[in-house]
Amino acid sequence: MSPALAKMWIAIASMVFMFISVGFIYLSRYKLKIRWLRFLLAVIAYVLLILAGIIIIFVVFSGPTPQ
Repeated sequence: MSPALAKMWIAIASMVFMFISVGFIYLSRYKLKIRWLRFLLAVIAYVLLILAGIIIIFVVFSGPTPQ
């Protein structure tokens, strides 16, 4: 697998983390009534969101890949 293709898959994984994070935050704020489950989903969501941001920063600032 080329480095460019690897960076593409890493960026897509970061976007999936963001999508999952949005779903977890929605569930924890509006749908769930169990407090400990709400807290757990919110913590997981924020961890995924921070991880996604770090990954995107890595992908953007690592620059273009040589051919």
